[in-house]
Amino acid sequence: MVERLVDVLDSSGAVLHTYPITIGDLGDAADDAQYQAKALEAAAHGRLVPDGDLASLTTRMHVSRSGQMSPYGDEHRGDSETKTGLEQSVRELAYRLWDQDGRPSGRAEDYWHRALEQHLRERAYVLWEQEGRPEASADENWRRVVGFEAQ
Repeated sequence: MVERLVDVLDSSGAVLHTYPITIGDLGDAADDAQYQAKALEAAAHGRLVPDGDLASLTTRMHVSRSGQMSPYGDEHRGDSETKTGLEQSVRELAYRLWDQDGRPSGRAEDYWHRALEQHLRERAYVLWEQEGRPEASADENWRRVVGFEAQ
């Protein structure tokens, strides 16, 4: 099975969601159109937009290590660009933080929020560094990563 990420865009070109799409066996040569068609099916089942707006959705193949949330040099897994992948990355980080602190009971939500904020701050910092550390863009990068998490 070969998995690729596909962005689903609304009529204005904004990315609504990035789906990990799996097609065929390793020996099969699936083309981009097959992945994009499957992503549109997933968008319809996921109810990203009202049924009447489904025809306005478009897709594009996602470049996993140079996309908005995953610039080169970022140590996070490429699948953390998806909502499910982000949740898994945060869950793993929360567990590591909880474990490092001696596994205190009854504080799972505290560790989840702490891990999420740390994860998003690391992402914003990497984006800022990739842009050459401009003075005015740190807040913009923070808004970008928080906006992604809120989708």
